[in-house]
Amino acid sequence: MKIILKEDVENLGFQYDELDVKPGYARNYLIPKGYAVLALPGIIKSTHEILKQRSKKESFLIEKSKDIEEKLKKLTIKIPVKVSKGGKLFGSINNQYLMKVLNEKGISIDKKFIRIPGNKIIKTIGKYQASIRLHRKREFTLNFEVFSSSSQESII
Repeated sequence: MKIILKEDVENLGFQYDELDVKPGYARNYLIPKGYAVLALPGIIKSTHEILKQRSKKESFLIEKSKDIEEKLKKLTIKIPVKVSKGGKLFGSINNQYLMKVLNEKGISIDKKFIRIPGNKIIKTIGKYQASIRLHRKREFTLNFEVFSSSSQESII
């Protein structure tokens, strides 16, 4: 079922995105909550008109996302954590924790735009990837490493 989002929805898309979702999800959740409308021809046309009018603002946001992407490319994230003998973390790493780490590095990204593929909570040491949605048209894959704080003391 084709829908158009009326506002940003976490783990789904941004405002004015035209998406194809399962009918039950649209009928039972998105449309009743006011997050989306059916993608009828008239609504699609008006949405495209709104997006044309906002193109200047969009180009500014795209440039801003390119700047953030350049900062992220230069960044190496290593997260020291306390680990048990079996290699399991005391606690976990999630998108909110990554948001705090990025804020410490001077990059402000909301946690709802950070996705850790598969399981959304990391509970073991290793190398991982997270996709960061900077803009509706730009996405960046951030590589980071979770390691035992007893083996290394510094954060790079």
